[in-house]
Amino acid sequence: QVQLVESGGGSVQAGGSLRLSCAASGYTYTMGWFRQALGKDRDGVAAVDRDGRTRYADFVKGRFTISKDNAKNTLYLQMNSLKPEDTGMFLCAASRDYSLAEGGLWPVYFSYWGQGTQVTVSS
Repeated sequence: QVQLVESGGGSVQAGGSLRLSCAASGYTYTMGWFRQALGKDRDGVAAVDRDGRTRYADFVKGRFTISKDNAKNTLYLQMNSLKPEDTGMFLCAASRDYSLAEGGLWPVYFSYWGQGTQVTVSS
């Protein structure tokens, strides 16, 4: 089993920055961030695998950066130039066998999920 614990969410004004963290227990191959707004589907935001491949959703390219400290088994998401439409619950997810060489930010490929951390961006 893999346990994921997110932190770093909060409330910021548009244009501000936040850094999310996700501490994982156990081996993971690919980790990612997903966003779920109220009443909407879970959207992939960014992911990174152990071979260093990354994937970003179009709506965050150039603004968000995903990184992973393998020694600490911790995933990060640096979010800059935040917009009100970025608001939502950000969930950390992990897979032990899914490689980003196979595909993109599809929630179905991630078996383990954290509880999420809320990000609210005001205009």
